[in-house]
Amino acid sequence: MHSVKRAIILAAGKGNRMLPVTEKIPKPMIKVHGVRMIDTILRGLKNNGINEVYVVVGYLKEQFDVLKQEYSGVTLIENPYYAVCNNISSLYVARDFLEDAIILDGDQIIYNDRILAPQFELSGYNCVWTDKATEEWLLDVEDGIVKACSRTGGKEGWQLYSISRWTAEDGKKLKNHLELEFEQKNNRQIYWDDVVMFCHPEDYRLGIWKMKKEDIIEADSLNELVALDRIYSIYIKGGDENA
Repeated sequence: MHSVKRAIILAAGKGNRMLPVTEKIPKPMIKVHGVRMIDTILRGLKNNGINEVYVVVGYLKEQFDVLKQEYSGVTLIENPYYAVCNNISSLYVARDFLEDAIILDGDQIIYNDRILAPQFELSGYNCVWTDKATEEWLLDVEDGIVKACSRTGGKEGWQLYSISRWTAEDGKKLKNHLELEFEQKNNRQIYWDDVVMFCHPEDYRLGIWKMKKEDIIEADSLNELVALDRIYSIYIKGGDENA
């Protein structure tokens, strides 16, 4: 078994699909029922003994400074490419910390701290089994090993979530592959997950970390945010926060 020693939280993006809420606040700092999304992650990590945390920031980066005061062990890493590159740039600037790491998106809401447990056997992603059709990334898993990934979704498979763990060995590989794609190939408009799943899949033997749908919520759009917290209905035409 391997154990996570550090966490990387990707929080540099603007969150265009949540405009106008994100005009003045970065998406991970949005409060849902009074709690910032990123707080659910940081508290979950702390409860699992993961205290070395790197938060990659970009858009409205100064708003994240408060995290260093509120949580011990938090270091901010600035992504100067966030406005012109996809999120491969965020992991690229944090590439020195990928060994024995858990990588997360900062705009998730964690309801079950157990899904951030540090112990793991193989590098890989947290996943939820789905029988229904989905447009999210879907993994084909055989005997616990990932055999293929569909970025356009499908039906009946393991839906990939933005929580992943990486052994020291695979973290070194990932660093090298990020440098290859970002620096040499100038491949800057892809997700960092593309590097593993589609650019260099033959170099990784991935497993999955099974969880339940109710353990986590990934809020991607303004409508999804309103569904979670009606206070934001004022941003939708005709909305009423008291509805």
